[in-house]
This record gives sequence, structure tokens and C-alpha cells, in this order.
Amino acid sequence: MPCKITDMEKTTKGEFQLIGLRLGKKTWNEAGQSGIDCGSLWQKFETGGFAHRIPDLLSNAIYAVYFDYEGDYNKPFRYFIGCKVNLGTKVPAGMDGLIIPSQNYSRVMARGEMPHCLSECWSKIWQSAIDRAYQFDFEVYDDRSTDWDDAEVEIFISSN
Repeated sequence: MPCKITDMEKTTKGEFQLIGLRLGKKTWNEAGQSGIDCGSLWQKFETGGFAHRIPDLLSNAIYAVYFDYEGDYNKPFRYFIGCKVNLGTKVPAGMDGLIIPSQNYSRVMARGEMPHCLSECWSKIWQSAIDRAYQFDFEVYDDRSTDWDDAEVEIFISSN
């Protein structure tokens, strides 16, 4: 089942901490640049076994975060991949930390074959009526997203 914006629900999440890797520069969606940059960071995160080196994991879920937007989805932004840890956990050398503040979100489910269903879902989000805050948006990859032929990924869009 592909992404459907009708799957959207409003929710609030409290502050939480992630440890992982931050893309060293801002990226953008034009000409597929974010796909290249974010894909490279995913490859580094996976091949380097970073998820297994993060202390105080609260779950095995991996978070992909879009933040520090310079405007809307057409403008540069930062990208981070990591796992949720206890607030105050010390960040190991060679990794980065990120605090996600308490925010309101619109939650959307991407379902189907990866990465196509995720790309399709983001295209629909960009064209939707979601009142985006462009703060910290994130995807959650957990046990439901291990089968890339039939994956489910939760997307949380910071909203007003």
C-alpha cells in the first residue's frame, strides 16, 4: 500500500535525544541532491555499525531527521541519522548528538516498496495542506521497515 496522506494524524511528542551521524553540510531536494547526500550518510551509518556502538539505546529504531531548514522543502536543510537514547547520554567520540524539542506533528505512514514508497510519500507531503513548521521532521525505521519489498515507515512532520 503506497503513502496516503489520509493516514495522517496529529500528535505531540516530548523532547528526546538521538545519537548517530550528522551530514557534514546542508543538502537540498533539487536535482536529487538530498537523495545522494542522505544515501551516502545511510551507507556510512550502516557499514560503520554505528547503531551497535550507541550507548543507552531505548530501542532499535533508527531515526532520520530533517532540520535547520532555510525555508520550505525547496531550500537547504540539515540531515541526521541516529537512535533514541536517554536524555543526557554522553555522545561517543566520532558520533554526533541531536536533541529533538517537544513539538506538534502530523504523522504520516509510508507503506510499500522502499525507497519508492518513501519518495512518493514525501512528494505528497510537499503538495499537501499540512501546515508545516519546518522545525524537526523525522522518519522512524523499526521492525516494520526491515522488509524493503513491503515496508512501513512512520514520518513525523513538525506542524503548527
